[in-house]
Amino acid sequence: MNKIETLPPPPGVLSSLKAGFDAIATNISVILLPLVLDLFLWLGPRLRLDQLFQNFFEGFSRITNNSSSIPPENLIAFQESSTQFLEQLQLFNLLSLLRTFPIGIFSLMSGARPAETPFGAPSVIQVDSGFTLLGLIGLLILIGWFFGGMFFRWVSLIVSDTQPPFEIHFGQSVLQTILLSIVYMILAITIGLPTLTLYGFLVSSNQLIATWVLLILSFLSMWLIVPIFFTPHNIFLNQQNAFSSIYSSLRMARYTMPTSSLFVLIVILLAFGMNFLWNIPSSDELVLTLVGLAGHAFVTTSLLAASFIYYRDMQSWLETVFEKLKTKLPTQKA
Repeated sequence: MNKIETLPPPPGVLSSLKAGFDAIATNISVILLPLVLDLFLWLGPRLRLDQLFQNFFEGFSRITNNSSSIPPENLIAFQESSTQFLEQLQLFNLLSLLRTFPIGIFSLMSGARPAETPFGAPSVIQVDSGFTLLGLIGLLILIGWFFGGMFFRWVSLIVSDTQPPFEIHFGQSVLQTILLSIVYMILAITIGLPTLTLYGFLVSSNQLIATWVLLILSFLSMWLIVPIFFTPHNIFLNQQNAFSSIYSSLRMARYTMPTSSLFVLIVILLAFGMNFLWNIPSSDELVLTLVGLAGHAFVTTSLLAASFIYYRDMQSWLETVFEKLKTKLPTQKA
């Protein structure tokens, strides 16, 4: 096919990033949601599970100690591993589930495990039963999805000049947020768990085959990360449902893979690279940690805004290309 000279250039990666930072700089209040979440996870209470699991391990130990069929060295190894597990579990805060995926409020403290705060040891709430644990997991994830949908909706309104006020379509956006998250959760369970199980079996049986399988999976993930990254965007920009948004993301990735892959790679490198900087201060240093939390909220929100801008402009560019091709092809055939 001959080159169409009248085609506009595709959206630039750097220009989209700059536009995202400029948009958040002029609407700085949007960073309040990630900042408040991080402050809550940092200074608020800890919802812990170590007492629940300690009771379970103690009950299991009483049962196994009365059994003569279990070798003593196995019991000692179990006690050592359970002790190490409980030590790690003491640093886990169940409230970090408020940071949901793929749609959620960005958080620096959800991955960190600060044991102390500038005001001393935080208050601790122990989960006392398995049923309570399951209920809290479901509740926290639903809350994360709700506020995550609010956060994405807020950012999408900043970068779009044609959308209605915030209240209009907000309920639909949150509903599609929950639906999309459930779809990805089901896919992660049905595909991710068997894949990890198979890979673990290969690692234990043949290291060479496991290495090749890891390379293949890494290559496949490069082709999947772009559609997954842009899946939520059409829900908030064009009020599409979750499945239409998935299709639109796959369609864009099909035609713009090299440029879109570069954009996603730069966003990921910037986000994770800056996280190392924000995590340098100790959690008991008040001023420096506040600066890090504010910087993290601004940078990650700006990158989200840049992704909305890039997606919006790339979709418009694709529509222009398709229209040009429709008018050019009949002329070429003639």
